[in-house]
Parts: sequence; C-alpha cells; structure tokens
Amino acid sequence: MSKLKVISTKDAPTAVGPYSQAIIANGFVFVSGQLGIDPKTGSFAGEDTKSQFDQALKNLRSVLSSVNLTLDNVVKTTVFLTDINEFALINEVYANYFKNILPARSAIEVSKLPKGGRVEIEAIASFES
Repeated sequence: MSKLKVISTKDAPTAVGPYSQAIIANGFVFVSGQLGIDPKTGSFAGEDTKSQFDQALKNLRSVLSSVNLTLDNVVKTTVFLTDINEFALINEVYANYFKNILPARSAIEVSKLPKGGRVEIEAIASFES
C-alpha cells in the first residue's frame, strides 16, 4: 500500500476550503480544481474567461512543478465552465499549454464556481513519462 502525500506550494493559490492543492497516491498526482486566482494578489487575474483560464493553467503548472512534473505528465483534465459557449476560447488557451502530449479531457458547464470564477481546471498527472 502506498503512502499519500499532501502537496502545497505558495506558487499557486491556497485551497479555499478543507482540501489540499494536490495529493500524491500510487504514482499519480491528483490536482484539485485551480481557479484563475493570482497567488500573489489573491484576486482573479481578470474578469474574463480567457485571463482566468490562463492563470488557472499557470496555477496547475506551478502545483506540478512543486513535485518536479510538467504539463507533459498530465494524463487527464476536467474543465468546468460557467458558459459552454466559451468552449472554443478555452481550447485556444489550452493549446498554448498542452502541446506535446494532449491529455484526455472533459469539459462541463456548471451554474457557478467558487468565488464567482468563470472557469476551473483539475488534473491527474503521472510520475511515469
């Protein structure tokens, strides 16, 4: 049986509830949903979906970097949008970050996100390359 390890980095926003930024288990990193909050200011990177998603992906990259992984280690993402009509915009931003290995992905429209965010992304990454 493997040990669970809690991941926390100051380079991504702190959790907004009773959960961890990420957990390592069985060779995988399970990254909690990342909003478009700038960890330096504690505020959203902008009011629009594009700037929030760009920051959310930076936050995801920072969490992975804290355990010496990159976005190339991501095997699955889930994107939560408050407006599915912005799906093409999300793809545009997403393509700037995921270039070499494209993880499996789901995109889901939700009525609300924490703190009034417009978009959130969670991910599963593998230590295997």
